[in-house]
Formats: sequence, C-alpha cells, structure tokens
Amino acid sequence: MISLVQRYLADGEAGLVARSRRPLCSPQRTAIDVEDEIVAIRKELDRGGHEAGAATIAYHLEQRHGRSPAVSTIWRILTARGFVTPQPHKRPKSSYLRFQAEQPNERWQLDITHWTLADGTSVEILNVIDDHSRLCVDSHAQRTFKGPDVDRRFRKAADTYGNPASLLSDNAAVFTGAPRRRGRVALEVTLAFLGIRFDHSRPYHPQTCGKVERFHQTQKKWLERQPRATTLRQLQRQLDAFQRLLQPRPAAPRARPAHTGQRLRRATESGPDRQADTGHWRTRHDRIDSSGVFTLRHNSRLHHIGGVGRRYAGTRVLVLAHDLDVRVLTQDGELIRELILDPNRDYQPQPKT
Repeated sequence: MISLVQRYLADGEAGLVARSRRPLCSPQRTAIDVEDEIVAIRKELDRGGHEAGAATIAYHLEQRHGRSPAVSTIWRILTARGFVTPQPHKRPKSSYLRFQAEQPNERWQLDITHWTLADGTSVEILNVIDDHSRLCVDSHAQRTFKGPDVDRRFRKAADTYGNPASLLSDNAAVFTGAPRRRGRVALEVTLAFLGIRFDHSRPYHPQTCGKVERFHQTQKKWLERQPRATTLRQLQRQLDAFQRLLQPRPAAPRARPAHTGQRLRRATESGPDRQADTGHWRTRHDRIDSSGVFTLRHNSRLHHIGGVGRRYAGTRVLVLAHDLDVRVLTQDGELIRELILDPNRDYQPQPKT
C-alpha cells in the first residue's frame, strides 16, 4: 500500500494503473550472444546443405564450448527468430508410432533414389544406413540397379561393418520377388543363406522406411549445393565426400556416428546360433510350347529351357526347382528333363553327350 501511495504522490492517478511484474532480466534466460551463435550456425549449416536442425546445432555448440542449451531451447530460439515455420496442418509428432533399433547392426535400412546429372541423364543412388546410429554404411551411384548389383553392394558393406541382424526395405523388384509370383531375388537368397531377417514396408507407405527416406532428402540438399556432376564417377566422388562428413544424427546430437561406427558389429552375435538356409524350393506348372521349350525365372531373369523335345509340345509339366537344380516332370510323374541352371545364359540347351 505504501508503494501505491508513493506512486500516487509521484504520478497522480496514472501511478495507480496496474503494471507488469515481469523482471527486467532473468538469470535463466539464454544469453543473447548464445542466441546469435545459434543463428549463425544455422545459417552456416544451411548454406553448406547440411542438416541444420536443433539437435545438430546442439552438437556443434557442444564441440565448441563443451556444453550446449537443451535441444528444445534451441528449437524455441529458432522459432522466435523466424527460422521455423509453424505447420499446424501437419499431424503432431506425438501421433506417430516411432521405432528405432536399440543397438548398432540390429537393423539396416536401404532404398534407391533418383538423381540427374548435368546433361539431364537420370541415374540411381543406393543408400544403406544403420537404423540405430544413422551411419551410412554404403552410398553408391549407378545408371540402373539390378538385383545382383544390390546384392553386391550389400556384401561389400557387410564385409566392412559386419552382417546386420535384419534389413528393411520397400517392395521394389530389386529388393524382393515376393509380390511377383513369390520368387526370390539375389539379395533375398544371400540373406536367407546368412540367416538375416528381411522385412518390407507395406505398399504405398514410405513412412516405414522413414530414416533412409530422410537421408535421401539430406543428401540431395547437400548435392544441390555442389557443382552438378557430369559423370557417374564425379557423382560417386561427391557421394563418398558426403559419406565421410559423418553428420551427427538428428535424434541424438551427442551420439556421433563416427563413434558408433567403431563398434558397429552384428547385434545378435551373442544370441542363439542361426541355421543356414538349405536353399529355396519352388514349384511351377507350365506347358511346353511348339518348339519343345518352356520358361523359368531365376533372380528376376527369364530363362528359356529346351531339350525336352518337340514330342512333348503342348504337354503340361510340373517344374521342381531347388535354387539352380531344376527337374521337369509330366503330370503322370515321368521325369523328362533334369539340369543345373546356368544363370548367365538365357537359353538352356540339352547337354551334349
């Protein structure tokens, strides 16, 4: 009351108007110079095409000063400075069911994206990342990827980082043959032999492979800031340079993939022994054509098998295939052809005796 009297005596009736009780300064508020540094790092990362989220900024502050404000604090500063555009039409993050591997090499995600060279040529980029650490274990450019190409790149990455416990991809034909008559592509055969689980997202639901999809976006953002590659070799050098950057993962700014990668070994090495796959069995019903030939698909490639003779033209047959071992029987059970499929040849003739 005394203060009100004093304010009245000093200012008259204007002194009785309610005033804000907000303190002139707050010891808990982030210093202005720290806010300015956060904004400067944001601009620097964005100009270089790097991941420029709050978690990445926190990592760089910690590297510079040994400490950093909380990620939520950095996010609020970026929002107040106009670097974050509110998008109320989007679903809140709390509504998504988030999953993440608990340890390195528990799960890898792989996917193929497209890129354009300087002359307008469209090429493909295969990216493989570790689900836990976000470490890119392989990034390779090629004109077009086929099943054996994906299998070869997986083997190369596994030689460096060890076999993962499982893989996750979409349903592209180079990753799985299940939607196409239940066949198997080269990668599926390799994973089955090694005892590695292979999961796939449901059709038209890329959110399941969201980590590798997000990696595509960050990688392309960085490539846009570089001189446009004119050849596949130049593009591959850029991809190798981006892979060496080893950016901190957005989900945990203090867990740098370079450190995680040093201990990237198979997550189930201490678990129960896995049984090696004994091979892929399948059956197929077909009809011999007029020239005594029928077809069989192996590793996404169609092979024409002859040698049964024109006398069987029009005959319905049962094909039993165990990997490359193929047997052809009539509906009466008569064995009319047995062969070891040569995957490098289209036509499989009768062997010379």
